[in-house]
Amino acid sequence: MLQNSLDELRVCQLSVEWKDPHIWSDDRDRLSIRSAVYESLVRYDAAGRYRPALAERWHVANDARTWTFALRSDVSFHNGKPLDAEDVVTSLDRARGSGIAGELGTDGLYRGYLGSAEMQALDRRTVQVVTGTPMADLLDLLVEIPIVSGEELAGTGPYQRIETGTDQLVMERHAAYWGYPPAARRVRWQAERDPRARIDALLAGKADIVSEVNPAGARQIETRPGHRVMVKDGKVCVIFMCNASQGVCGDRRMRQALNYALDRAQIIGEIKGGAARPLNGPLTPLHYGHDPATAPYPHDPAKARALLAAAGCGDGLSLVVDIPTTHPDEAPRLAELMAEQYAAVGINTEIATFGDRPAYAEMVKAKRIDDLCCFDSSPLSTWRVLREKFHAGVRGAWWQGYSNPKVDALLDLAAATVDDAGRQALYRRAYRLIRDDAPWVFLYSPSLGWGLGPRAAALEPGIDGALRLS
Repeated sequence: MLQNSLDELRVCQLSVEWKDPHIWSDDRDRLSIRSAVYESLVRYDAAGRYRPALAERWHVANDARTWTFALRSDVSFHNGKPLDAEDVVTSLDRARGSGIAGELGTDGLYRGYLGSAEMQALDRRTVQVVTGTPMADLLDLLVEIPIVSGEELAGTGPYQRIETGTDQLVMERHAAYWGYPPAARRVRWQAERDPRARIDALLAGKADIVSEVNPAGARQIETRPGHRVMVKDGKVCVIFMCNASQGVCGDRRMRQALNYALDRAQIIGEIKGGAARPLNGPLTPLHYGHDPATAPYPHDPAKARALLAAAGCGDGLSLVVDIPTTHPDEAPRLAELMAEQYAAVGINTEIATFGDRPAYAEMVKAKRIDDLCCFDSSPLSTWRVLREKFHAGVRGAWWQGYSNPKVDALLDLAAATVDDAGRQALYRRAYRLIRDDAPWVFLYSPSLGWGLGPRAAALEPGIDGALRLS
């Protein structure tokens, strides 16, 4: 990753907040920090496939419920304790416990999936997990759950935390790390929310890596010798959920019209400076169940007007659109631009703005939205996205009234299909149905950008957007 062995690597990002490792999070800054200290049973490779981490191999039975994991024998925690199967069982049990909080509406997420699972240590190196229902995608959960030891929640990762502050966090290399040792002896994480200040720190030699680089910042960095910008596709879908339970968005034609009416190329250019790709459905190309053969909705105002007329809204329509002020941060400007484009097909848009982001998430979770609500769908798990947001039988946290029995049946069958290729085919069939039913207004997936100084010129983030420092 690094050109030479360093005494200290300096990373500048929006925040360096330290939280309980079992609180589910999609925050890339927090995931970067967590992945340096903690490890799970499995990890992602660059293509999003699962590879051994603390488990060197695993097996799932044909019932898609019984999983067996064989642990590595050469792993020790930062507190010196050797890893054994009881540590894994205790960690998984803790993660699903009622004492673990959530953020932005994710309270009880692991409990909802693993609450009925039976977990046991068959011996010191073998763990068995038997889920209450078929979960062929169980690894989608386990990749996110760190294995810890003791009350201090010691990890097994390449670094251990030695100093924590509001704006700074310091780690040192774990001398007994089982994997390839990281090049830097120490990592200093610095918090800076101002994007210009992060770039200034990089160019002044006060940081080696900076996150969240936008196109304007990228141009500035690329003019400096020895510096470069790395851009990667992201896994987040910026979308508007339709209230399919009541009102005009209960009509499929209306939802399709909302998609046809938008010029995504213009939106991406104005909102993201071109640093995003349009969505062709509810997942990004990084997702296992994404269907590359599915066509995105084209900008077709005439088609939108025809569908509005067929839905009985040809004489004009008024919508109320809910937006947060953060996550995604561009939501206010995005809603304004969409309102301009909707006006061109006869739709009047009223924008309702909510400044309290946690309260906004709870409102969406409680299904108290108006006609549309802006959201950023972030799990990398196809299974979770489709199950939580589109399965009418599950009626998950982010489900907003959409119902298609064919989709439900495909998702149930996929959950019980252990063959990867067969399961992917089922997801893609469901994907095409969801795209056509348009329960969301599909917008874009933002790209991710990092600025790299001369000492970190070969950095490669993970598929989840988190930095990997070993």
